[in-house]
Amino acid sequence: MASSVLIGILITFLVIILVLYLIQRLPLDARMRQIAQIIVITIGIVSLLKYLAVF
Repeated sequence: MASSVLIGILITFLVIILVLYLIQRLPLDARMRQIAQIIVITIGIVSLLKYLAVF
């Protein structure tokens, strides 16, 4: 059970990093890029908290 939670957290963390990297590569304004990064980080934190059974 603990290993599946750890794997889920690791996969979620890697997906968040990948999406943030891809957002950096998009030709967007600096303001839009920052908004997109904040949204991704917020969703990632909520997702990680679900794995830790906080929600």
